[in-house]
Amino acid sequence: MVGFPTSSLFAILGAAGLAVGLALQGSLSNFAGGVLVLIFKPYKVGDLVTLMDKFGEVREIQIFNTIIVTPDNKTVILPNGAVSNGVIINHSKQGRLLVDLRVKVDFGSDVDKVKRIILDTLNADPKVLKDPAATVNVFDYAEGAVVLCVRPQATVANYWDVYFNSLENIQKALNANGIEGPRVVRHVLDK
Repeated sequence: MVGFPTSSLFAILGAAGLAVGLALQGSLSNFAGGVLVLIFKPYKVGDLVTLMDKFGEVREIQIFNTIIVTPDNKTVILPNGAVSNGVIINHSKQGRLLVDLRVKVDFGSDVDKVKRIILDTLNADPKVLKDPAATVNVFDYAEGAVVLCVRPQATVANYWDVYFNSLENIQKALNANGIEGPRVVRHVLDK
């Protein structure tokens, strides 16, 4: 009707449409993922999250990407399509975080005394939450040592302070009370 065969024109337009659709597939996926993140709010700016095996603080949520900053100050830009289809761990959602520490003491140590020293040390730190209370339990036995699982809780903002201060303060308190760390025994074989 138009004076030339239109089947070739429609074939070209169809191929071009397919090419554009394939080119935009990733962008459309990221756009849809961004919409889902903004609507359902599994995390917000300032939350500590693990997204696509990357841990950090959410700095920005864009329509196509989420930007997080890792503890070692690296900026990570994650596509929202993959984020919304993957596992999202929001460490901040509950308002507090469990600080999971391991402390080794000599196998001959009085475990009840050690636990009391550690709990007193944790309770003296104003950044350690009192509710829920910190716990100390025997976790394992290893080469001449009793391994204790020490678990204080902290607000999201105080997590790293509690983590590092607890380790340092526990070490000082144990030393002040004469509690020794594990003794490493090495056997030398005669030739």
